[in-house]
Amino acid sequence: MHKNRHHKIIILIVVLIQFISIRAHAQYPTVRETIINLPTFDDRFLHYGYFVGLNSYDFKFSYHKEYYTEKFKDIELNPSMGFNVGLIGDLRINKYINIRIEPGLYYSKRDLIFPEHSSFTDESDRLREVKSTYIHIPLIVKLSAARINNFRPFVLAGISKDFNLSSNHKNIDDNFSNVFRTEPQNMNYEIGLGLDFYLFYFKFSPSIRGIFSMQNELIPDSVIDPLSSPWTGGITKMVSRGFAINLTFE
Repeated sequence: MHKNRHHKIIILIVVLIQFISIRAHAQYPTVRETIINLPTFDDRFLHYGYFVGLNSYDFKFSYHKEYYTEKFKDIELNPSMGFNVGLIGDLRINKYINIRIEPGLYYSKRDLIFPEHSSFTDESDRLREVKSTYIHIPLIVKLSAARINNFRPFVLAGISKDFNLSSNHKNIDDNFSNVFRTEPQNMNYEIGLGLDFYLFYFKFSPSIRGIFSMQNELIPDSVIDPLSSPWTGGITKMVSRGFAINLTFE
């Protein structure tokens, strides 16, 4: 269900960006009739900005082959909307390519609902709330199309490093004490798209991007036989996937 919600949000953002583009072109049908804002903005070798936005993360699980022979169901996920805020440093390579570093703080929450297990004594044993506070440091290549009056479409691609301040990785307690643990650091790849709008005083850029983890984030429960844990025993790999909507001001 949450995947469908994500798809609807992404479609809504893309339609909104296209609508704004059409409206902007309708208002300024020719270059001669248009007042060009910030005409030399993109000629700067280095400039700065900041962003605010929303995000939503989930996990992708891989299971031991024995997991399904035990007739267990997949772990259910209920992601919540989080927020992101950060700074931007932009380095011009040429007319169409920029290199950007975008350090920020990303907060997210995911509820994991585990399938029924004989060792569970209460319904709350099935639920684990995973809160993540990431120091998120992406290195992004921004590829821009030619500027059209006061707007310019672009695509993004790059890698990022996460430092999870809420990982519980040093906690000696585990799921048997209602503590879900994850690795404190992670690497991701990112892809996205957006539009630059050149306003009178600054450039405003809405964008949407996908963030995909490349490393296993799971810390198994501390039991003699790790496979015996009803929470982490059936999982071989757990990676984050998410999307972020950023509103950038430069």
